[in-house]
Amino acid sequence: MSETATAPAPARDRGAGETLLEVRDLCKSFGGLQAVDHASLEVERGTITGLIGPNGAGKTTLFNLITGAIYPDSGRVSFQGGDITALPPHRIFEKKLCRTFQIPREHKSMTVLENLMLVPPGQQGERFWNVWLRPAVVRGEEERIRAKADEVLQFIDLAHLRGELAGRLSGGQKKLLELGRILMAEPEMVLLDEPGAGVNRTLMQRLTENIQYLQKERGITFLLIEHDMDLVMNVCDPVVVMSEGHRLMQGTPQEVRTDQRVLDAYLGGQYGAADG
Repeated sequence: MSETATAPAPARDRGAGETLLEVRDLCKSFGGLQAVDHASLEVERGTITGLIGPNGAGKTTLFNLITGAIYPDSGRVSFQGGDITALPPHRIFEKKLCRTFQIPREHKSMTVLENLMLVPPGQQGERFWNVWLRPAVVRGEEERIRAKADEVLQFIDLAHLRGELAGRLSGGQKKLLELGRILMAEPEMVLLDEPGAGVNRTLMQRLTENIQYLQKERGITFLLIEHDMDLVMNVCDPVVVMSEGHRLMQGTPQEVRTDQRVLDAYLGGQYGAADG
């Protein structure tokens, strides 16, 4: 994060220890494969919660179930106390629960700035009659959205690329752009699917700093899937471990790194050896 950049929008009042997201007994199968098997977890408001496990453990499928990309066979998802299990993705997005993807989904033929300006829903200019009948309103709203987008770009250190086509960005820059697009939605909670995948160390450090800043200064809650154990152990608390579609355990980084089931199945002893 740039030293001179400021995070967009002030922090909102939030309740410490409050359960923001609750997943109860989610199940999802694809043919004979039980991808998610009675998975349950809770995420407290204002935390950075890690979600780890081997490939095929059901982590991304769980994200898809939470955000409405697919529907569960059974189980329930609650966000801010309300049932969102059967809602489509755009309705869940409107409730300020947002996600990123393993492979960024930027609009390649649009500029970096345009990618951000496209995010806020219900813009006046989307109704063609407003362009003719209320041009001043449309213009004023567009100016406000542009100013907000520029502020976000400054925060994620992509202001110098505001006019560049998004498709030309590096993998790490696209991950930063995804975070920027999420910030344009002013989220309560963000689900990050492998933010470190394909990102060089310099950009990964910048992305990590941004996530920590947003959690501490704006109270945004994060749930992230990540295979980089150093990142998880240094940034996340608590950490949820999935195995074969269900939760194996949940605890602090220290508890996870010393749990024999986790050491045997996922960490290969790299942390356990250090603890003797």
